[in-house]
Amino acid sequence: VQLVESGGGLVQAGGSLRLSCAVSGTIIRPNAVSWYRQAPGKQRELVAAIVSGGSTNYADSVKGRFTISRDIAKNTVYLQMNSLKPEDTAVYYCNADLRSTRYGGQGTQVTVSS
Repeated sequence: VQLVESGGGLVQAGGSLRLSCAVSGTIIRPNAVSWYRQAPGKQRELVAAIVSGGSTNYADSVKGRFTISRDIAKNTVYLQMNSLKPEDTAVYYCNADLRSTRYGGQGTQVTVSS
């Protein structure tokens, strides 16, 4: 199973980015897919998650600005990030839970300039 994140980059404060997490190597739909982020010197934190039934949850710091969604046919999960702030700067990681195993991607850098 492979997870490949993409869509990171450099953006000015107030701008938008859309991250993608493509899950390959399995025909099993993940129980849940989540986005985490880790800023320099800080612990990794959960940003958003979507479960198999479609329910979503978000960190308080991103509610109203970020939206997690999925394309089941493509086995891809997206993180639409709007109104970005410098404090959103971090490496963003995608995790997928398939049965009892969690898989992770290599991360994608998001940098928000002020």
